[in-house]
Amino acid sequence: MIRLHVTSPLAAAAPVAPTLDQSRYLTQVMRLKVGDELLAFNGRDGEWRCSVAEVLKKGVILRAEEQVRPQTFGPDLELIVAVVKKARVETIVEKAAELGARRVRLVLTKRTNADRIRLDRLDAIAEEAAEQTGRMDVPAVDDPVKLDALLDGWEAGRRLMFCDETGGAPAILALAAAGAGPQEQKWSILIGPEGGFSPEEGERLRSLPFTTSVSLGPRILRADTAAIAAMTLWQAAVGDWER
Repeated sequence: MIRLHVTSPLAAAAPVAPTLDQSRYLTQVMRLKVGDELLAFNGRDGEWRCSVAEVLKKGVILRAEEQVRPQTFGPDLELIVAVVKKARVETIVEKAAELGARRVRLVLTKRTNADRIRLDRLDAIAEEAAEQTGRMDVPAVDDPVKLDALLDGWEAGRRLMFCDETGGAPAILALAAAGAGPQEQKWSILIGPEGGFSPEEGERLRSLPFTTSVSLGPRILRADTAAIAAMTLWQAAVGDWER
């Protein structure tokens, strides 16, 4: 069944208004008609079975019929990645959404050299990935900020898995030694730029009390490959769940 992310509140008999693009998709691509059903979620009210109530010239009105799943959330995991080329950033956002990241944060480092970022495009990619994977929320994608500013304003209680291309223990061992486990913890994973972090950036990151430096293996990975590998290794060590 079609799954659609909406912004409208979802409750029994509530009208739901998809965007114009979503309405075109439902009627022109999927050929839905009045009475046809689909699933909708908004990241707050769970997942609902909805029916097409009206097909208008400029949109579709849905009716929420029944909640089929209560709202749940996965681990509080952020993926922080230095801005790289547009196509690779898009892949990173898509895979981060598929793998359950709650948020994607883009950073600018001393060696950042990349294309202009279109957040609207990245938001759409994250939304589509959430619809396809069955997750109950859509990860936020933040505007790029400088790495130093990000670290200066670091959230208390959040831990950082720093993917250090210059060394570090294997990720599984390093996370185990840091006491990571299947429990309520806030974590971020940091992936560097194509040229790696500068020596000064690496030194600062390794010195922070909330940082766990890890190695992703003996080979130099592109940013999108590193992001997928790092999230998979983190999930293997800490767990992946919905609550």
